[in-house]
Amino acid sequence: MGNDGRTPSVSGGPPEWEGRMPAMMRAVRFHDYGGPEVLVLEDVPKPEPGAGQVLIRIRAASVNPIDWKLRAGLLNAMFPVQFPAIAGQDLAGTVDAVGEGVTDLKQGDAVFAMTASTQRGAYAEYVALDRAAVAVKPASLDFVAAAAVPMGALTAWQGVVEAGGLKAGDQVFVHAAAGNVGGMAVQIAHALGAHVTAGAAGDSRSLVSGYGADRFVDYGSERFEDTVQDMDIVFDTLAGDMQARSWAMLKRGGILVSTLGIGDAQQAEARGVRAAGFGCVPDGGQLARIAAMIDRGQIRPRIGAVLPLAEAAKAQSLNESGAVKGKIVLIID
Repeated sequence: MGNDGRTPSVSGGPPEWEGRMPAMMRAVRFHDYGGPEVLVLEDVPKPEPGAGQVLIRIRAASVNPIDWKLRAGLLNAMFPVQFPAIAGQDLAGTVDAVGEGVTDLKQGDAVFAMTASTQRGAYAEYVALDRAAVAVKPASLDFVAAAAVPMGALTAWQGVVEAGGLKAGDQVFVHAAAGNVGGMAVQIAHALGAHVTAGAAGDSRSLVSGYGADRFVDYGSERFEDTVQDMDIVFDTLAGDMQARSWAMLKRGGILVSTLGIGDAQQAEARGVRAAGFGCVPDGGQLARIAAMIDRGQIRPRIGAVLPLAEAAKAQSLNESGAVKGKIVLIID
């Protein structure tokens, strides 16, 4: 009797299937769009690294807003999900195996990475990623802290440094500076020699100043467009009215960079400034530069809560509610 196309169960199968069952792993998947309850911890086949790939044994994965937005179907026009899908994009762990052509990483190396939005797969025991997306973990961080870094730091780097063209001495305004992405942007810009003005709620003054902001603007008591002028770069993660009010802060030739797209590009032309919208993509080379800054003490992640993988639904609910300040990280034993 041959294989009739059925998937053998994890607990066993007919004798003739012995030795042919795929290696399995635990992963948090969702089989349809919905609320946190659609996330289920289940056994799935363990991936294998292809040519140019690295198989990572994940030790920790952090939760980002895009995780629950993808799960809820809020981004299906941009990133349609092929079900069933493993959730999560930020991770840290150790190299378990490498594919053909990978010579600079070996089994046991500690690494961290962000997956593409179209791939996901961080809420799992293993993931196979292109070598180009992976960087050696900062030596000064454990796996939990390292997993909290990639998406926030890469978004900040790609916005302020790559799209914004930041250079030492630039005047930079960072919106939502107490958030994960904004906080990373403040730290990166400060470390690279910029003068940073940071906008956030008043109760975040101490936190944001600790990130290296030279000036703090309290959204609740100050209209930033009236008091902040001549910025070389405005980094926007809020869009809407906040973005519309931000054009007035730029000097001629300056640039507004937004993670959420540009609502009125004609404003840029009318004011003699530039505008750039972008989406964060995996980049191991940039992560390696960020890791070096972390090990020099120039950047630090902020951890808000640590939960086991089995509580991924709770972790996403907490992230969506905003009840936890700082990154929520899932431990994967």
